[in-house]
Amino acid sequence: MPTQHTFSRELRLLTPEHFKRVFAEPVRAASPQITLLACPNSLEHSRLGLAVPKKALKRAVWRNRVKRVVRESFRLKQHQLPAIDIVVIAKAGVKEMDNEELFKLLEKLWRTLSRRCNG
Repeated sequence: MPTQHTFSRELRLLTPEHFKRVFAEPVRAASPQITLLACPNSLEHSRLGLAVPKKALKRAVWRNRVKRVVRESFRLKQHQLPAIDIVVIAKAGVKEMDNEELFKLLEKLWRTLSRRCNG
């Protein structure tokens, strides 16, 4: 069976407890536009949580675009990531980036995170 590239419910951080665990002792990968926090989980796969605050991105369309790009990037990278829970925090500078730039930045941050969590 080929590798699935879906973004199903079990690939998401759903409860406040999930998020709290990541915020408690995170491994970081950051840029001026976006911060990734991660912590190991006991599952076989990585999970993603999004924090895209109104303070950073005032308009819903801006927030939704960022979330869409992050989800897509994660969906394609999920099989190369270790079993970690990741919270992606968007910052104000992300608004000026186009989708392609954001995608490239996320690629770099996923790699950094993988390295830090495996090493």
